[in-house]
Amino acid sequence: MTTPIVNAKSEAQRYVDSVFNELKEKYAHQNEFLQAVEEIFISLVPVFEQRPEYIKHNVLSRIVEPDRTISFRVTWQDDQNRVHVNRGYRVQFSNVVGPYKGGLRFHPTVNKSIMKFLAFEQIFKNSLTGLPIGGAKGGADFDPKGKSNSEIMRFCQAFMTELYRYIGPDVDVPAGDIGVGAREVGYLYGQYKRIRGAHEAGVLTGKQPGYGGSLARKEATGYGLVYFVEEMLQDAKMSFLDKTVVVSGSGNVAIYAMEKATHFGAKVVACSDSNGYIYDPEGIDLKVIKEIKEVNGDRISTYVNYRPNAAYTEGCTGIWTIPCDIALPCATQNEIDGESARTLIANGVKVVAEGANMPSDLEAINEFLNNGVLFGPAKAANAGGVATSALEMAQNSSRIYWAFDQVDLKLHEIMKSIYAQCKQAAEDYGYAGNLVVGANIAGFVKVADGLLKEGVY
Repeated sequence: MTTPIVNAKSEAQRYVDSVFNELKEKYAHQNEFLQAVEEIFISLVPVFEQRPEYIKHNVLSRIVEPDRTISFRVTWQDDQNRVHVNRGYRVQFSNVVGPYKGGLRFHPTVNKSIMKFLAFEQIFKNSLTGLPIGGAKGGADFDPKGKSNSEIMRFCQAFMTELYRYIGPDVDVPAGDIGVGAREVGYLYGQYKRIRGAHEAGVLTGKQPGYGGSLARKEATGYGLVYFVEEMLQDAKMSFLDKTVVVSGSGNVAIYAMEKATHFGAKVVACSDSNGYIYDPEGIDLKVIKEIKEVNGDRISTYVNYRPNAAYTEGCTGIWTIPCDIALPCATQNEIDGESARTLIANGVKVVAEGANMPSDLEAINEFLNNGVLFGPAKAANAGGVATSALEMAQNSSRIYWAFDQVDLKLHEIMKSIYAQCKQAAEDYGYAGNLVVGANIAGFVKVADGLLKEGVY
């Protein structure tokens, strides 16, 4: 990304540099966390130029240290009565705006650095929604793949037995993430109720509709991503109509981004899973994708059994060699590097918007911004999921359910508002059109102002 042009010797620049250097020394091995912090810090120098009270009250140092990081052992038995041990986490980063809020991720790559990066990003993402929710994240290095329902249930019960004492409807409200869907949330909530002896539906979001869950939650992140891109396109006097779209991933975010983009008139030609990607020049058949992933639980490679004119390729990175107008990375962090970004640009990509968390590395972001590609950063573009989780919290509190269309309408309005905030903040600080700077500043200022109002604690 283009670094804001300010006096390199200014007090603001020295302050930002000193805080980041201290952080690098302290957490030298937490690469994902440092990457997320650096991406935000680059944008904030002009804020400190205009708001020196933030320096006086050392807001930056306060915001980059989580309120608490909880780590615990999770012991469970498989179907053969063998005992397994995993490591669980909950990073409660900031509750300035509201109760801690953020998903739980069950994946073998989970570690403290990834949890901190996700929780740190969640602070500003949640701030942008305009809803009263703070930032947190959690999970475990448990791999649900290949496990039976009974094994997953026992793991979830063991995990919640350790976590329950740190969460509550007005304290910390976890949700789902990679490896944690409505099934896992149900098992987690069942154990929470068993331990607490109370029906506190608002303690977890992502529950099954009819059992405390909100309609449109499954679709929310993917739909919200497309609503955000729709705003980007409209400002550029474009639309989804007849655009070619490539989407990485094939989970909920990817599936429902494909669904909404197709609804708006685009042709989605590729998607992927962790093994490889499919390319269907006639347009992805979404019914087939849903049957493969949501009904059968198969790998994406089986798509060619239904659509023989499509092609499957092993490995994931090659998906970004497919020419497209719009690229929606919805798989995982750092899936687009500088080389992939340059390939997308050479092939004429006009818009890149992030459905996953931090899927583009800093080099890739710089390439997009410096070459005039419209770029939607994750903390803004994929905020639809947590926004709808907050709407689920509101429904739980009032003991009512909203219709799908009612939730979807609220989601659409929230995503419009997020885009408007990002656009306005970028303009206010001299970086019109740079939604990375805009999202970082708009999310940060709200939290920073809250810290000042609450005093030092």
